[in-house]
Amino acid sequence: MFALLAATLLSQAVDVSVTTTPYKKGDMPSVNILILEPIAGFRLMLTRNDGKKLDVKGGGKPGQKRVIDLVQTEGKFTWKGELSLNYKDGTTGAMPLEFDTAIWGALSIDTRKEDVDLPNRKWSFKTSRPIVKAKLKVLMDTGKYAFDDDIAFGENTPGQTLSVTWPDAKGRVMIMWLNVYDAAQQYTGKEFTSWYVDIPHDEVQFDSGKADIRESESAKLDKTYRDIQDALRKYAEIPDVNIRLYIAGHTDTVAAKDYNRTLSLSRARSIGQYFKKKGLMIPVYAEGFGEEALKVQTPDDTDEQANRRADYFISIDQPTVSNASFAPKWQKLCVGLPVRAPLRSSGRRTVRLFGGHIRGRCALTGRRTRGTGPGSPCPR
Repeated sequence: MFALLAATLLSQAVDVSVTTTPYKKGDMPSVNILILEPIAGFRLMLTRNDGKKLDVKGGGKPGQKRVIDLVQTEGKFTWKGELSLNYKDGTTGAMPLEFDTAIWGALSIDTRKEDVDLPNRKWSFKTSRPIVKAKLKVLMDTGKYAFDDDIAFGENTPGQTLSVTWPDAKGRVMIMWLNVYDAAQQYTGKEFTSWYVDIPHDEVQFDSGKADIRESESAKLDKTYRDIQDALRKYAEIPDVNIRLYIAGHTDTVAAKDYNRTLSLSRARSIGQYFKKKGLMIPVYAEGFGEEALKVQTPDDTDEQANRRADYFISIDQPTVSNASFAPKWQKLCVGLPVRAPLRSSGRRTVRLFGGHIRGRCALTGRRTRGTGPGSPCPR
């Protein structure tokens, strides 16, 4: 942080240093004059590259330090001038000065998923202040690191597009971590993953308006459960990752959109609960997309069995659904909670299609809870 301009004057009367880039919020760059021997006084005269002038006179006893703030706005500036001394014997001396100062604010990194070019193994980003290095870790789904090292950076400016690359390696990129460091070794970072495994499966068919699993469909889920376990064994020994199962429920176009979203979430929960009861140990998350991602395009109020389905993904991060009109809110499932059906309006009557509720104990928190569906979210 401190750039030494000169060790001492010829007379050994003062030491001069400059704080060029302060990192504590509110601090300013400064010229720091440590008086070593008796002097009659000093005068600091500087001109900034935008024309601003500084002219300060002062003095002090040996051992005292004078700190002269160089007040500036955020950005980089160049100062030129001299420090002159008056000695006790009436002689004078001068030291020429030239240095840069900068204030950048807190270090931050700006990067989005589209800035990661996996085919060309390149990650682009921008930072709020100059950086001196980056630390990149690239973990493949083979369990091995394609890259895990520091990358030095030369001169750069805030907002400049920078990038890091990594070598080719076997497998798919599972997760990457990028930390960037400034000259004071302050750092910030980002994590990236687009890795997921889509579990092929036979679709579980649901009765219209219902979310309970037909006994005839159990064999399909049993096979899917084995396939999920086989996939998990493949990645079980990979460090630094937390794999989860995501289940996306879908419906046909019978009934209203809001109702179908609730129903599809209940179906996803039913499937997740089935896997949990079978012994699935990883976290399970569910979301309902209703009729917004139809497998078979149909008009409204069409009873299409193929659209009453679910998708299964094992992933590190939350999957996205490109044609959904809302941001998914994936809900983590608890264990052993019964279903509570959505309500369907039927004229003046409200018909509960099935279910009820039972107080139970959340397997994750140990707290008593009230079920609102298979694998209801744990109480906060």
